[in-house]
Amino acid sequence: MNVAFWQDRRVFVTGATGLLGGWLTKRLYESGASLVCLVHSREPTGRMEQGTSVRGGVEDLDLLQRILGQYEIDTVFHVAAQAIVGSATRDPVPTFETNVRGTWNVLEACRRSPKVRAVVVASSDKAYGDHEVLPYTEDMPLQARQPYEVSKSCADLIAQAYAHSYDLPVAITRCGNFYGGGDMNWNRVVPGTIRSVVCGERPVIRSDGHFVRDYFYIEDAAAAYMLLAERLACNPELKGQAFNFSNENRTSVLDLVNLILRKMDSDLLPVVQNQPSKEIRSQYLSAGLARRILGWAPMFTLEEGLERTIAWYRQALRQ
Repeated sequence: MNVAFWQDRRVFVTGATGLLGGWLTKRLYESGASLVCLVHSREPTGRMEQGTSVRGGVEDLDLLQRILGQYEIDTVFHVAAQAIVGSATRDPVPTFETNVRGTWNVLEACRRSPKVRAVVVASSDKAYGDHEVLPYTEDMPLQARQPYEVSKSCADLIAQAYAHSYDLPVAITRCGNFYGGGDMNWNRVVPGTIRSVVCGERPVIRSDGHFVRDYFYIEDAAAAYMLLAERLACNPELKGQAFNFSNENRTSVLDLVNLILRKMDSDLLPVVQNQPSKEIRSQYLSAGLARRILGWAPMFTLEEGLERTIAWYRQALRQ
């Protein structure tokens, strides 16, 4: 990452109080960027510590246009999303409103703004859907079926459409399952397992434990987003391109939980509920394109990321 690139650069981040948004804004702020952050009206005021915060949602196109114009935004990170798979399945409309309509609103506002030089849109490995051959590579079709997955496929394709139809300088990230300090959704396996151990309770695995995923440490994710924005601003040929980011260490849920237990010196045994699930059993990514084209590499192994995450939660849960 080129710190000089970000000095006083005018940056707009949607979803700034989420897990990824929080770490991304922290890293941008420390790099000297001039930040404007979109904060949902339901978020508490104390969550946003860096830069200027503006209350509202990505569903409000007029607000997005005013922000980009008023603050003369140069670089946009669109990471706002309804990211809970179960919530999307139970109630798909709000997920489509935020993840699909929100994405075209952000891109339309960027299209109308002459100052914007780079836009990074968050897609997901879930956008690929179910494939017989893995790992996912960027040339595979997006064939999602479930509501959350479909919302990410749609956002991904809309970003490609704006790049190719309107020459908008937008690139797309496809990452695995984020983990790291600050994720308070205890239904997710990493924070849920850590909190259970801290509380002296057996961690719960809702599936049979054999679902395989990419687990991507959040500080690596924030750095990857910034690197992509840098490369995009300097190389217009990257517009419309999607990049997978992964440490390429596929792991089953059961193996991940057992690794956390070992890291925490716990002799607790997980409760495997073996509940039926409509989720895809195996999803993992090749990051070869990002390595070759962007010169990207992760900073942390899975074990190093988990150690930093466990330390964060032990500190936070003591308070």
